[in-house]
Amino acid sequence: MYQEEPHIHQGRIEVICGSMFSGKTEELIRRLKRARIARQKVEIYKPSIDTRYSDEDVVSHDSNSIASTPVDSARSILLLASEAQVVGIDEAQFFDASLVDVCNELARNGKRVIVAGLDMDFQGVPFGPMPALCAVAEQVTKVHAICVRCGGLAYVSHRKVADEQIVLLGEQTEYEPLCRCCYEKTQKTKPSPCSCGGECEEEGGKSLKI
Repeated sequence: MYQEEPHIHQGRIEVICGSMFSGKTEELIRRLKRARIARQKVEIYKPSIDTRYSDEDVVSHDSNSIASTPVDSARSILLLASEAQVVGIDEAQFFDASLVDVCNELARNGKRVIVAGLDMDFQGVPFGPMPALCAVAEQVTKVHAICVRCGGLAYVSHRKVADEQIVLLGEQTEYEPLCRCCYEKTQKTKPSPCSCGGECEEEGGKSLKI
């Protein structure tokens, strides 16, 4: 379980990652609100292309929200966050690789940087700057959605619509969280033995208890 660090003025990077519907933004908002309760100066940023729930606010799938500043590039955060003690960044996967250098510089300047984003795209491939951010972070929290087909831990955000572009904003009509076994079945490949601990659907309408 994540624990707050006692040295609030020590620069550090925290990453919250996982699939869609796993509670990444919810956890980001929770940490940022706690920082505000501690009377720290908090600034929150998100990529300007993310307008699903709000043009400006960071909003979770459960409708919790916190005011943020949309930015077109990661470099803009360095200029805008100069006075902040805590910097929150949501949907980090949509930024380019420069976000890693930006977060490192913010941490070197004594700021607590909390980043949330998808660790993999809909094809199960590491997404944007997230792998590098996980490598340089002091704290990495992996959160999990529930597989909608078997109830196990979700592995990937499966895209339900026929669109091959990597960046496609969407919600439950476009994506569903699946475990590895259920995801492999959607790809029409022979699944490996499922270890998700749930009930995976088999062809012909039968289910097999794993």
